[in-house]
Amino acid sequence: MGLGPRSPHKAGRRFPAGGKRGRGAKVLGRPSGRERQPCPPPDGRSPPALDAHPHLSPEALGYFRRALSALKEAPEAGEERELMVHNVLKEVEAQALALATNRTGSEMLQELLGYSTLKPLCGVLAALRPSLRSVACHRCGVHVLQSALQQLPRLLGSCAEEEAEKEEEVPPLETLEELVLGLASEVCDDFLFYCGETHGSFMVRTLLQVLGGTLLEPERARHRGSRSPAQRTPARECKPTDFEVPESFLNCLQDLSSCFLKDIAVFITDKISSFCFQVALQILHRKVPQLCAHLCNAVIDYLSNRNSSADGSPLLLFLRDQTSSRLLEQVLLVLEPPRLQSLFEDHFQGQLQTMAAHPIANFPLQRLLDAVTTPELLSPVFEELSPALEAVLAQGHPGVVIALVGACRRVGTHQAQVLQLLLEAFHCAEPSSRQVACVPLFATLMAYEVYYGLVEEEGAVPADHQVEMGTARALGEVTVLGSLLLQHLLHFSTPGLILRSLGALTGPQVLTLAQSPAGSHVLDAVLTSPSVTRKQRRRVLKTLKGQYVALACSRHGSRVLDAIWNGAALGARKEIAAELGERNQELIKDPFGHHVARNVALTTFLKRREAWEQQQGAVAKRRRVLNSILED
Repeated sequence: MGLGPRSPHKAGRRFPAGGKRGRGAKVLGRPSGRERQPCPPPDGRSPPALDAHPHLSPEALGYFRRALSALKEAPEAGEERELMVHNVLKEVEAQALALATNRTGSEMLQELLGYSTLKPLCGVLAALRPSLRSVACHRCGVHVLQSALQQLPRLLGSCAEEEAEKEEEVPPLETLEELVLGLASEVCDDFLFYCGETHGSFMVRTLLQVLGGTLLEPERARHRGSRSPAQRTPARECKPTDFEVPESFLNCLQDLSSCFLKDIAVFITDKISSFCFQVALQILHRKVPQLCAHLCNAVIDYLSNRNSSADGSPLLLFLRDQTSSRLLEQVLLVLEPPRLQSLFEDHFQGQLQTMAAHPIANFPLQRLLDAVTTPELLSPVFEELSPALEAVLAQGHPGVVIALVGACRRVGTHQAQVLQLLLEAFHCAEPSSRQVACVPLFATLMAYEVYYGLVEEEGAVPADHQVEMGTARALGEVTVLGSLLLQHLLHFSTPGLILRSLGALTGPQVLTLAQSPAGSHVLDAVLTSPSVTRKQRRRVLKTLKGQYVALACSRHGSRVLDAIWNGAALGARKEIAAELGERNQELIKDPFGHHVARNVALTTFLKRREAWEQQQGAVAKRRRVLNSILED
């Protein structure tokens, strides 16, 4: 590709970094209060008016504010704190509805629930349950319901028995179980309404997670009383955490999930309702895989039997729709490999390049690639997509290319082929001297001519790479997707070319890479990839010599330096400490540098060298023992 005449999209090009889909509400965060108006209930009655809620007096608001402040200042444990929590939440029960539907009161109540023991939480839930529809559909009230439900992992866990013993009455664990099951029963009776209501759908998603004993990452990451919605995390990046739940919860989860089948057309096409279905699939995939597979088959069968598309399977029409494509993304991620293979053969084969070029359908294609785990599926997918790699980049959909490279890394096949295609797409395959410049091109997602500001006539023979030109140019801005691409390539079975290109960078260029929020993860991959030998690692990192102080005084660079230090031998540690010691005072005054100085034990190094060497030798010995145990 690099030698012959170039088609229009092969001209010098900066590849777009990739578009984002405007998709309305977030899948797992809390409602912002700026989304669409609530739908009326199916029975035709309007939802309760927001001004119909009881008023919270300024005196009551002041009391709860002072109580919360006192709780924050109280010791972490002790009878005084427990008594304070009990008394405050006892007062909350009497005004729970007024607090939950007041903006300030809701935020305080969420924080108070984080301190709650078993019995007070039951009291708050019991007080809110008679007004469930009103609270769940309120932009502030739904936050309180979510916070209350999110306390279950803590109160149903190992500490529940200890807390139950401290209660004066019969252990309330059954009461909590009954309250949650009762809440789920009410939701089940009006399932379509709650799932389709802007705020109510958030409660349904949290309820599904609690019943399944699995909290998804955005729910766990949200701190008590957070005022802003959590950032949407792609489903493939969620790291769920499991906790024990009663058997009745899992049975209830299955009953609720079966409701999706009754109105499957709504849950596929309605934007708000679809989010509940997506969360259910994630939970069921972990806890009830048979039901998950049944729901996935129902979705595929329903969409496959719609009006036929002129250019293939009717399923392709829904891949281009903003709402249904999101649900299909989740379906692709939870399908078992044999079913995924048959889905590809029946509906996607022959259409991948069209999907890759589409502004919406390219996202389900990325999820398909994320789900590939077998050579039998990767081979036809790679054969179909590989000729269009540069065109896909030029169209602004680099996520498809990153996902394909990730699939090659995961499965372990087609790695040399995809690397060669990338070199051709970025115009650095020929002449071979250009290959040493591939890392800056991949990191910035720029073709060779654009990165170095060259003008080449159509059909002209590409010029050789000039080393002076490469060293003179400062490293461009590293993109997130460019960093991901390099991380995948460094985990290939033979990452030699990428390592040679990294080794050709100057010290300031590697420093820029290490100080970049995205680029620092490339050096993490160098340090952690099992394909990179110790010798290759040293060759890349040696260019940082003389840059350690600048690294230590950088937010991201200091983290890279810590990782280098943790893997360094005693001799390398002496060199690093000696260089840092020359500017010890500068490090101590820097907000990041002083942490590095502490980790390196720089004061000990400067004042008691022999003790420092003994200390570091003992650390190295422990590390060797640990590594030998892990290897065994």
